[in-house]
Amino acid sequence: MNLQLFGINDKVSRQAVGWFAVFGSAFCFYFATLIIRWAEPHVTIESAYFVFARLLLGFTIVSFTMILQKKGPKPKNIHYLIGRAVANTVAVFCFYKAVELGSVAEANILNMTYPLFVAVFSWFFLRGQRDLMSLLIVAVAFTGVWLILSPGEITSGLGKMWGLSSGVTAAAAVIYLNISRRCHDSQTILFFMFGLGSVLILIFFHDALFIPNVTELFFLLSCSVAGVLGQYLITYGFLYVTAVEGSIISSSRILLAALLGPLLVADPSLTLSGWCGALLIFSANAVLALRKT
Repeated sequence: MNLQLFGINDKVSRQAVGWFAVFGSAFCFYFATLIIRWAEPHVTIESAYFVFARLLLGFTIVSFTMILQKKGPKPKNIHYLIGRAVANTVAVFCFYKAVELGSVAEANILNMTYPLFVAVFSWFFLRGQRDLMSLLIVAVAFTGVWLILSPGEITSGLGKMWGLSSGVTAAAAVIYLNISRRCHDSQTILFFMFGLGSVLILIFFHDALFIPNVTELFFLLSCSVAGVLGQYLITYGFLYVTAVEGSIISSSRILLAALLGPLLVADPSLTLSGWCGALLIFSANAVLALRKT
C-alpha cells in the first residue's frame, strides 16, 4: 500500500513540475514581447532579427551544453524534428510580427488561440489523447478568449492576422513537440529547433540582419534570453503533460497580458467582458489541472 501511495505521489509531483515549467515558459514568452515593445522608441529592429537572435542564442547554448556533456544529438524520427523546427520558427515570427504591428496584449491573446487548434489536431492525429472532456474545457477557455478580445474594442489590421496565424502554427509546433518527446530527449529537440530555425531565418530574412550596436545588442540579447528560457521550460514541461494540458496552462499568458499590459506598455485595460473571460480561463486551467486524465 505504501509503495502504491509512493508511486501516486511521485506521479503527481512530476506532473506538478510539468505544470510549473509550462507556466514559467508562459511568463518568459510574455516578457520577451514586452522587451520588443520597450525597444521600439530606442532602436529599429525588425521582427525577423529578434527571432534570429533568439534561435541563434538557443543553438549556442544547447551546443555548448552538449559539448560539456560530451553528448551529441540523437535523432530517430528526423521528420518530427524538422516539423517541430519549421512550425516553431514560423509561429515565433508571426507572434513577434503581431507585437510589432499591434498591441502586446492583442498579440499574446491571439497567439493563445493555439490550444483550440491543438485540441482539434490532437483529436485527428493523436488517438491516445482523444479526450472529450479536455476538448470541452478548451472550448470553455476560448469562450474566455473571445470575451477578452472584445471584438468591439479591438481594431482590425495586419497585427490581428499575424497574431491568429501565430496561434495556428504554434498549435502545429506543440503537436510536433508532444510527439517528438516520445522518442527524443530535450537537447536533441532543441538542437534541431534552434539550429534549423536559425538557418531558415538567415535564408529568408538575411536583409533584416546587421551588426548591432550596444543598445541594439542589449535589446536583442534580453529578448533572446527570455525566449530561450521559455523554450527550455516548455520543452521540459511537456515531458510530463499532454499537448492539451500544456496548451491550457500556457494560456495563463493571456492573464499576464491583461493584468500587466496597462501598467508596463500602456495597453488598454480589460472591459467587464474581458475580466469575465479571464475568470473563465483561470477556471478552465484549474479544472484541467485537477481532473484525472
